Amino acid sequence: MKQLITTALCFVVGVLSVSAQTPKVNDDPKKAKFVTSDIDNFWRAFDLAAKETDRERKIAVYQAEYIDKGSVGLKDFVRLRIKSAGNLLMAVESLPRFYASVRPQTLRVKEMEKRMRKSFNNFKKIYPEAVFPDVYFVIGITDTGGTASDNGLLIGTELYGLSPNIARDEFFGFFKSAFLKNEKDDARVRDITERLLNTALKPTEKIPSIVAHESCHFNQKYSELKTLLAKSIQEGACDFIAEKIAGETINPTQKIYGDRNEATLWQEFQAEMMGANFRSWMYNGMTVKDKPMDLGYYMGYKISHSYYQNAKDKRQAIKDILETKDFPAFLEKSRYREKFAK
Repeated sequence: MKQLITTALCFVVGVLSVSAQTPKVNDDPKKAKFVTSDIDNFWRAFDLAAKETDRERKIAVYQAEYIDKGSVGLKDFVRLRIKSAGNLLMAVESLPRFYASVRPQTLRVKEMEKRMRKSFNNFKKIYPEAVFPDVYFVIGITDTGGTASDNGLLIGTELYGLSPNIARDEFFGFFKSAFLKNEKDDARVRDITERLLNTALKPTEKIPSIVAHESCHFNQKYSELKTLLAKSIQEGACDFIAEKIAGETINPTQKIYGDRNEATLWQEFQAEMMGANFRSWMYNGMTVKDKPMDLGYYMGYKISHSYYQNAKDKRQAIKDILETKDFPAFLEKSRYREKFAK
């Protein structure tokens, strides 16, 4: 149960976060690898383990058929997130219908390679200094949509299997037993569960834009991220550039809500942006009410968009967005504040 609690909390705050590591990358988008072999290995292990009745035998199957046969990316993902075959089995047995329901969609990931490579090529055009990680698609314990290691970008593909047939109801009991056990109001638990799932779960078709977002993190060259403004720009800049190179935003709910309430959000954001308290704007799925979570992403997106729109040299603007060392100066040069001056 301790691991399940950790899993649940990571699900809330770590769905799209990249670890602060420096992976081995290259500067040629044509040489980046998109590795999907771990997905096939997982489902083979899934089927074999289902035939076993003994728990230790099930664990041994996942270890031998999935982890031991895994790519270097999966080995890193196990070290960083899954931790052990026992934890993987625990997740599968806690959410059995969920895993079964996402299977067909995870097997479609290899169909996305052409689109992913196209977004890498587009990135190279607007930012010649860009570097490109290998991308490993793995199946995890529903705690991480994207992270990184020295070997490249690691995608928890089970979170990108959203379809009309997906089984969501198991998460209610999972979340309540794991970290909402003191919440007596089931309606409140269901509201939190649905909000988190609506943010975390994405269709397979979104993978190219997710990979584009995460590849932007590999190319950011910021020094410190101590303020809400800096953290929001870090994430929002990747949303903005991913939209340019992959053709769509990864956070449509935030964008729809943000566009409808932009002036109010800016007024609230600027009052807090130079502080280090992120709770109202980032990783707040457990506490936010009556609006989408993580609206700091939206504010960073709008500031980055404004910077680009007002720049005469667009290529230099992309470079500035990825490499700024002075976030207050970046905000002023974006002229985003002027939008509300009247």
